[in-house]
Amino acid sequence: MPSDRIRDHAGQGAATTVAAHRARRRLRADRARQLADPLRRLLLTGAFPDGVLPHESTLATEYGASRNTVREALDLLRAEGLVERQPGVGTVVVAHKYPHGLDRLMGLAETLREHGQVTNEVRTMGPAPAPAPVADRLGLAPGTDVLYIERLRRLGGLPLSLDLTYIPLDIGTGLLGADLENTDVFRLLEAVTGQRLGHAEITLEAVSADTHSAAVLEAPRGAAVLMLERLTHLADGRPVDLEFIRFRGDRITMSGLLHRTR
Repeated sequence: MPSDRIRDHAGQGAATTVAAHRARRRLRADRARQLADPLRRLLLTGAFPDGVLPHESTLATEYGASRNTVREALDLLRAEGLVERQPGVGTVVVAHKYPHGLDRLMGLAETLREHGQVTNEVRTMGPAPAPAPVADRLGLAPGTDVLYIERLRRLGGLPLSLDLTYIPLDIGTGLLGADLENTDVFRLLEAVTGQRLGHAEITLEAVSADTHSAAVLEAPRGAAVLMLERLTHLADGRPVDLEFIRFRGDRITMSGLLHRTR
């Protein structure tokens, strides 16, 4: 019947309109992410010395984006806790991340020495049987005692990372009386063994903070943290330090210099 055909046509038109609206929203969301990425890089590298981002209209012109896209991009950065909107001022930077290089083998205090003093709260330290996966990585028999250290590391008083460290006991006993609160384990290992550290195998991934980690790091429960697993070897190749380091993702950024080999 004609009325049925009219209703079908009207229904198809409505569906087309809804689909087109969703497509426009997806496109704008894509563009917002594309704009947020370079803006994040700029604010984290100090490109805005006074801490205030350019006006939305300026950003729209500079990046060839609409004002709505700019607002959505700034909303993404605000959700990350990096910027805030202040009446009469504009969008301001409210958080900074500290750079952690991945192309050199250094302790945290060595890595961040230009940004302030790293202090360590030694929460647990002492001999403990090595779990089978830990013993395997360190080349030990399962159940062999190792030195276990748990430290909360702060930069300028702010919680930055929670470090769980396993060291073979024949080396670890030399660390028992050391100043772990103010000294990187790497420096102590070289002093105790009389050898330089050689290389490390690393794995980096994002994980959700468990209740304990979140409380210690003063982070929201379930927040994403950067988990760095690092197995460090002496210059002679012996594995001597297995670490599981949980970094607050809102306070650290990882970087490195990679070369393409043929």
